[in-house]
Amino acid sequence: MSINAEEISTLIKQQIESFDADIQVNDVGTVIEVGDGIARAHGLDNAMAGELLEFSNGVMGMAQNLEESNVGIVILGPYTEIKEGDEVRRTGRIMQVPVGDNLLGRVVNPLGQPIDGGRNIETSKTRPIEGAAPGVMDRKSVDEPLQTGIKAIDALVPIGRGQRELIIGDRQTGKTTVAVDTIINQKDQDIISIYVAIGQKESTVRSTAETFRRYGALEKTIIVSAGASDPAPLQYLAPYAGVAMGEEFMYNGKHVLVVFDDLSKQATAYRELSLLLRRPPGREAFPGDVFYIHSRLLERAAKLNDSLGGGSLTALPFVETQAGDISAYIPTNVISITDGQIFLQSDLFFSGVRPAINAGLSVSRVGGSAQIKAMKKVAGTLRLDLASFRELEAFSQFGSDLDKATQAKLNRGQRTVEILKQGLHKPMAVEKQVMSLYALTRGFLDDIPVEDVLRFEEEMNVWMDSNRTELLSSIRETGKLPDEEEMNGAVEAFKKTFLPSNQQ
Repeated sequence: MSINAEEISTLIKQQIESFDADIQVNDVGTVIEVGDGIARAHGLDNAMAGELLEFSNGVMGMAQNLEESNVGIVILGPYTEIKEGDEVRRTGRIMQVPVGDNLLGRVVNPLGQPIDGGRNIETSKTRPIEGAAPGVMDRKSVDEPLQTGIKAIDALVPIGRGQRELIIGDRQTGKTTVAVDTIINQKDQDIISIYVAIGQKESTVRSTAETFRRYGALEKTIIVSAGASDPAPLQYLAPYAGVAMGEEFMYNGKHVLVVFDDLSKQATAYRELSLLLRRPPGREAFPGDVFYIHSRLLERAAKLNDSLGGGSLTALPFVETQAGDISAYIPTNVISITDGQIFLQSDLFFSGVRPAINAGLSVSRVGGSAQIKAMKKVAGTLRLDLASFRELEAFSQFGSDLDKATQAKLNRGQRTVEILKQGLHKPMAVEKQVMSLYALTRGFLDDIPVEDVLRFEEEMNVWMDSNRTELLSSIRETGKLPDEEEMNGAVEAFKKTFLPSNQQ
């Protein structure tokens, strides 16, 4: 049998053409130590900071410490099955979360997986949880109000869209209630809310979700929960996951409100991680970069300029204080990053002033320019009135005889404190807030008994809805205070129908 050289060369050519050199190069390392949610692996020389890594049992981890001889990995899930000698692989992906409209109305963990017992979330887009904050030229000054529906905030420490306003106070002083009421008030606005619960009991998160559902706000809200029983890495990542979900909406021209409840627990989780990774501790055993974890998070809140769509992301970070000490390490860090703070005081809370906002220590460095003109007009002197009332109140306790002017100031102050009180989950529309504060500042409440002030307000709101709808809609649509005669006439007409309790 003769060998045909041409035939052989044709066969070889065909084989070469159909040869597919599909070589996959995987970086695989070996676990050399594991414990307390932290693993160290050898052999991952090219791993990136913040890269997702996969252990042989399918559990994911994140590269946190890149050292000369090993990589410190935080484990994002159960770590009891991982043992020394296991393989760990690079994925080539930086930590990212699913984003988009399909997350609305759901409770998810910081990895974007549903934990509300509902169906799986189908999303086509993801975003890295770490992202660069918009630059100075990409931003626009805050000029649009974010209505919280809480009189004491909208009048005294107003919040604008794109602002970062810290809510600070001891435990059990109503911080979460302020956030929940603000989110409930957005249900009729064009704002999407994201509530990030860090280190809370799962039962608390569930009851918060039920509150949103009951008041019709859940379908415009995403709840990101890293519970008290979740590993420290998830509690640390939760705020970044929440802000990444919010940025997706912001860069599409929408307005977003993100609530971080609370950053003290995130800082504690980060301290735990850092100490386990053997990073050097600093003040109060926090690592040196504890300021940076909050600054790089909160700087992502912004009001974008019109060329980028004009979207905004407003951040309401929470910080818990111990015995009202706002000069502690984490509180002072976050105060220096934010555009103002709302301080909730336990003394006020327990004396029945709720929301327990201390007007003297609370400040908004932006919000005044974002108030509607009508609110600015009626609430202009409110803060000073309240401050002078607190001062006079301290003197009047000595029991000396007071002149008429001082007595009048005290009477007005008592009614101011009373009208700024508000019931649980009862946010108020801005036009009704303007009417209440107008009645107060123009002296219509001076002869109403203090115990009747809130009833007067409630009945006036009902009466205005029935008899002066055009007046309310004028305030709502134009943002300006109607003619003074018209306003006075409306309040006086209602006042004639109001019967104080001592005359009933």
